[in-house]
Amino acid sequence: MNSPSITAQAGTPYGEFLAEQEEIQRLKWLASEREGHDVGFEYALNDWAQNHRAEWRGMRNRQ
Repeated sequence: MNSPSITAQAGTPYGEFLAEQEEIQRLKWLASEREGHDVGFEYALNDWAQNHRAEWRGMRNRQ
């Protein structure tokens, strides 16, 4: 069963949540490739929150 496609406008709270989640998944993929194994979502989320979120949000807010 395929889940329905949900689109959200950028700048809305849900749109920002989806954009941030996509960045966390991208970071997870990159870290997993570098480490040679799946680092897991929790690791990627913590890394994102501690090291990347503030700069990413600042860039999005300037756009």
